[in-house]
Amino acid sequence: MPRRNTKKNENNLTDRDIDELAVYSNNMQHIKPITDSQKKAYEYWSKGNNLILSGAAGSGKTFIAIYLALQELINNRKKRLVILRSVVPTRDIGFLPGTQEEKEAAYLTPYIGVVSEIFNNNPSLFTSFIKNGTIEFLTTSFIRGITLKNAIVVVDEFQNCNFHELDSIITRIGKGSRVIFSGDYYQSDFTNRKEKEGIGEFLKIVECLKHFEKVEFDWKDCVRSGMVRDYLMTKEKMVKDNTVNIPK
Repeated sequence: MPRRNTKKNENNLTDRDIDELAVYSNNMQHIKPITDSQKKAYEYWSKGNNLILSGAAGSGKTFIAIYLALQELINNRKKRLVILRSVVPTRDIGFLPGTQEEKEAAYLTPYIGVVSEIFNNNPSLFTSFIKNGTIEFLTTSFIRGITLKNAIVVVDEFQNCNFHELDSIITRIGKGSRVIFSGDYYQSDFTNRKEKEGIGEFLKIVECLKHFEKVEFDWKDCVRSGMVRDYLMTKEKMVKDNTVNIPK
């Protein structure tokens, strides 16, 4: 029986890696965009752009980011999907008890659900992806000195990263990689005005770059539930009418 080629191709993949991607492709659902903003995200991504998905809660930003990233990984044979986020408002995961893996585990739950849905409700697949390196979860506390080559990088909840973290993330992106920033500037956990303003300044810079497109989501894009959609719609109207004063 012939031995499988263990040499890596130009995308740093072995024959075994390619075989695994083919299996994943067969089990992956084809998910169509629902709202106009989702359609824009799909269109911009298909043209080779990097994305900024910003706006309302429940509009499917994280789901779309992970889905598009996995689709790109499988179809274009990228090495891995890197999910990156700032995990605690204190900016330092070191204050939490346990090992790095134990500290990060609490933040993996939403991604387990997303990956399970994409692959026909298979919750064990996310763990397999983590173990074989198809998906890697990183925090901003541990990215100094690394280069993210031939990867799809999803920066989730970007509104909880300060300027220096976002600056550090984007300067880690290596050859053959693409990036999606997903979050909502207005849902930032920051209480420090300067830190929140830093996010806006970072977005200004990135929006000026080639091959970056920003998609704004509002209450009309909410797909989580009718109640959430109605809440977001009512909140927006009352803020405009100055009938509520939401603390900043």
